[in-house]
Amino acid sequence: MAEPASPTQTPDSPLDGAVIEDLMRQQGEAVQALFAPFLPTAATPPPDPADLQHWAMSAAKLQKMWLDYGAEQAGQVEPVLARMADLARWTSLFGDWYAALPLSQAETQAKLWEDGLELWTTVLGRYGMGPAAKAADPAELPRKDRRFADPRWAEQPWFALVHQTYLLLSERLTAMAAEVKGLPAERQQQVQFFTKMVVDALSPANFPMTNPVVIERTLESRGENLVKGAEHLLADLRKGQLTHTDPEAFELGRNIAVTPGKVVYETPLYQLIQYSPATEDVLAVPLLIFPPWINRFYILDLNPKKSFIRWAVEQGVTVFVVSWKSADASMADIVWDDYVLAQVEAIDLVRERLGVPQTHTIGYCVAGTTLAATLALMARRGEADKVRSATFFTAQVDFEKAGDLKTFIDDSQIKLLESMVTDGYLDGRYMAATFNLLRGPDLIWNYVVSNYLLGEDYPAFDLLHWNGDTTNLPAKWHKAYLEDLYRDNRLVMPDSLEIDGTPIDLHLVATPCYIQAGREDHIAPAESVWKLTRLLSGPWRFVLAGSGHIAGVVNPPDAGKYQYWRNDGPATTLSEFVAGARETKGSWWPDWIEWIRMQDSTTIPAKGKRVPGGRGDPVIEDAPGRYVKTR
Repeated sequence: MAEPASPTQTPDSPLDGAVIEDLMRQQGEAVQALFAPFLPTAATPPPDPADLQHWAMSAAKLQKMWLDYGAEQAGQVEPVLARMADLARWTSLFGDWYAALPLSQAETQAKLWEDGLELWTTVLGRYGMGPAAKAADPAELPRKDRRFADPRWAEQPWFALVHQTYLLLSERLTAMAAEVKGLPAERQQQVQFFTKMVVDALSPANFPMTNPVVIERTLESRGENLVKGAEHLLADLRKGQLTHTDPEAFELGRNIAVTPGKVVYETPLYQLIQYSPATEDVLAVPLLIFPPWINRFYILDLNPKKSFIRWAVEQGVTVFVVSWKSADASMADIVWDDYVLAQVEAIDLVRERLGVPQTHTIGYCVAGTTLAATLALMARRGEADKVRSATFFTAQVDFEKAGDLKTFIDDSQIKLLESMVTDGYLDGRYMAATFNLLRGPDLIWNYVVSNYLLGEDYPAFDLLHWNGDTTNLPAKWHKAYLEDLYRDNRLVMPDSLEIDGTPIDLHLVATPCYIQAGREDHIAPAESVWKLTRLLSGPWRFVLAGSGHIAGVVNPPDAGKYQYWRNDGPATTLSEFVAGARETKGSWWPDWIEWIRMQDSTTIPAKGKRVPGGRGDPVIEDAPGRYVKTR
């Protein structure tokens, strides 16, 4: 027997149209009721029932992308990011961190609960809720942070409570870490740094369901932002590195690193670039720049407006730059001696090429540390007069107070890095991740939100392009550098280290020196850079520049940004220097070129081998050369 038709069916048709419409209306009301308490603003529309198909398509796209990625990675070598994010290691670190803080103490927990209740009462009262309820209060929320500057964080009580509670806990945890007792100084610094990492990572801005801006974008785009964000995330997982800028926006030699010049010499370790003159006459003494080999040299030649190299050429300086090769298996046995001797060789090459007795030198960051050792080696060997002057960009030689980076330097961290070595070199992406951690909110979590959660397009930013252009490091050199300098601070101990069999002592360096430090530098803190002045035997000028490790150096005069301080009076500490310093607005570059001319102002016509690649001058290739492009 046939079953009777249900109230929602007819013998001839499926569900009645009016019934479908009623079901969809009820479903839509349910969705609205579910989302309403969590919407960023009262005006934000909840999901429209008619868009459910679009939402389903977005979910299907997300599922397919992750399934494809999982199938693709099956059986492959463990990705770089996965090795860095080793769960057991981070669990152990978190356990050590938790044990160091008084979080498990009853009185600490009671105090946090008490402070939390007080905060919640205050915040809810602003919205006319709770025991402190009052009329609409336009007063500011108790705590401010630029991550929560968007008005949507304050327009709904839920999101106000979330981010204000987070900021309260951040304050308390940071204070606890600073007050930890009974630990060695270095261990306490590690606790403070790990606290900052934990606090940064747990920001409600970093999670889609606690970020009102992300929720609103998700509703507006019907989930497309999460699809695009997943595409960005999977692309980064594949390449093992966080992307900060449009990877297609820049090309070396086309719109970045474009100052005209030629590669005039090369070895398996470096290429020597000479830049073409821009003036009829040039200073007789040329300039040789040693950039750090942990980064690409074109930080000093980003674009014509920012380029220190182009600016120096325009001041009438014959400029040479060493372009270091990114390490590969052929460089497994490279050690610090090789970099020092390469600097000595490059100094001799420039002198011989131009037929001059001396050259000015610049060392940036780790290459500045190495330049100090180079000068000490040459002094011990009676060759100091080959260098007319030495300029140090944010370079450390005394690593007692080497900043946040030192929190990564202990025996356990060095052992961890050893485990990541492949074919005798360390993948540069590990170092990039380390430096990003030093500025987590700016270089990690800001991009997690914008790239992964909001699904925004990448900007075209030359500095961030350079920051992501990593170089590999010879493992033997890297391990010895961390142990001998960062951990054991041997460079400041006379004759503790040898280069090519010769003991070195920085006290022998009498070469005139220009020492630049960044006031806000977290990689080479100004106090640490200042210590070089306590070791030199010759004249020096110390300049404290505004900003940090990069912007403090790459600050062209035309930009009119920041400032610098000089104090030509007696000062034995950085504090004394700052107390008596005179501030000058803008870039320190003009001060440097004035100092260079004070060393030797002789000029000659820019001809012959002052013009690389001219008649009778065979060269290898155009700048910026091949080595800067090798991975």
